[in-house]
Amino acid sequence: ASYKQGYWLPGYKMGTSWATALHLSVMLGHLEIISVLLDHKAAINYQPNGKAPLHIACDLRNVDCLSVLIHRGANVNIFSMSGLTPLHFCTNRDSVSCAKRLVWNGAKVNLHSKDDFEATPLHVAARFGIPELVELYIKQGAAVDSLNIYLETPLITAIYWALNMKDQVYSTDHHLVCRMLLDHGACVNARDEDYKSPLHKAAWNSDDLLIQMLLEAGGEVQRMDVNGCAPLQYLLKVTPVRPAARPEICYQLLLNHGAARIFPPHFHKVLQSCCSYPKAVEVMVNSYEYIESNSKWRKAIPDDVLEQHWDFYESLFDVRG
Repeated sequence: ASYKQGYWLPGYKMGTSWATALHLSVMLGHLEIISVLLDHKAAINYQPNGKAPLHIACDLRNVDCLSVLIHRGANVNIFSMSGLTPLHFCTNRDSVSCAKRLVWNGAKVNLHSKDDFEATPLHVAARFGIPELVELYIKQGAAVDSLNIYLETPLITAIYWALNMKDQVYSTDHHLVCRMLLDHGACVNARDEDYKSPLHKAAWNSDDLLIQMLLEAGGEVQRMDVNGCAPLQYLLKVTPVRPAARPEICYQLLLNHGAARIFPPHFHKVLQSCCSYPKAVEVMVNSYEYIESNSKWRKAIPDDVLEQHWDFYESLFDVRG
């Protein structure tokens, strides 16, 4: 039979996938069998399991199989059942060779996926932080400010994913991708569907390197999103849950570039967010010519935190009290 139920294919469950002999040969990397099957009129773009053989070659980063398929006439812009082109399957550094072969043979770098995200290959490269793919796509004419379904540009995408939320680690590759996009004219003040700018995203991550990069590129600190929040307000919200961040640098950068200070009677909210980071509190306090403490300040600081940083807070209350 030309296909059999139950063979595993990338992204599909055992027992439910349908695979032709060509699909299986690509999965197993059998180049000679691939050639024999194609010589005997195997359907090169057939996708009974939702993926064409070319999608599988990209998914497995098998550039040899991919090259054979392209040479024999595979459609380099074919959409999978899930709405992805072969370029959308290029999601790590091992995919770069595959992506190069695809674009050199006519793959379109500005095709949007036909799924819930409507992302371009550049969005995918930005999402996974792959500078080599970003460079390749831009050289091939990728639109640096293309929008996905959420009105996010590749720059906004790269900034959001620059922080691994699970491990709380910042990605230097994503930082490099952001630098490359800005250097190629990406809009530093673009807005997504919630009117969040790249600076909002960087502040949400408490990413001082990206905040500085965006500010130097002309990022506007006073822009508000759909909730009426400026970047500094998002920074306040997330400071307690960003252990790898340097919040004092983030606050200083935003304030130095004209961010509005917190209304003095509400300064206790700064203490609620930043009490475990005395350096950040110091930066915020010093942004005022004069500010007087009140009873809410003390109540905003948990006893264990106050004890841990007693020398600092004793001095703060003495000076501002």
